[in-house]
Amino acid sequence: MSASTTRASPRRGLRLGATAWVLLSLALWTVGCVTTAIRPPSSARYQVVPMELTGYCNCGKCCNWRRSWLGLGDPVIASGPRQGTAKQVGLTSSGTTARHGTLAADITRYPFGTVVEIPGYGVGRVEDTGGAIKGDHLDLWFPSHDEATQFGKQRRLVKIWLPSNAR
Repeated sequence: MSASTTRASPRRGLRLGATAWVLLSLALWTVGCVTTAIRPPSSARYQVVPMELTGYCNCGKCCNWRRSWLGLGDPVIASGPRQGTAKQVGLTSSGTTARHGTLAADITRYPFGTVVEIPGYGVGRVEDTGGAIKGDHLDLWFPSHDEATQFGKQRRLVKIWLPSNAR
C-alpha cells in the first residue's frame, strides 16, 4: 500500500460521514422530525368524526397553478376568479409553508389551528383551504404527487381538537 493511499483514507471517511450526516438531516427535516412537532392539546377534549380524506402536494395539478410565459415563467393561478395572478407555491392560505402535517379544510367548519389525529398519517393542523373542500373533508399534504395520489381518497375516523377560540 502506498503512502498516498493511506493519506486519502481519512479524508474519504470524513467526506462519507459528512455526506451521511447531511442526508440524514435532510430526511428527518423532510418528514417533519426536526421541525416543530404538532401535538394535540393535552387538557382539551376531542371529537371523533368520520372524515373524507384526500392527498395533495404543491404541484400545479393539486394546487391549481401553472407557469406563465409558455410554461417557463413565474407560477400563476390557473383558473377561477383570481386566474393569472401570482401564486406562491408551497405557501398555505394561513401563511405557513406546507409540510407533513399541513391540512386543508373548510375553515367555516374547522378553523385554522384545528388539530387532527389521522390514523396512518399522524397529527396535523388545519393551515390551508381549498375550493373543493366542504364539510367533513380534509386534504393531507404529501411531499410528492405520487405519494398524494397513492394515498388517494379514503374515509377514516379522526380525532379533532378545535382551537379554544372556536368552541
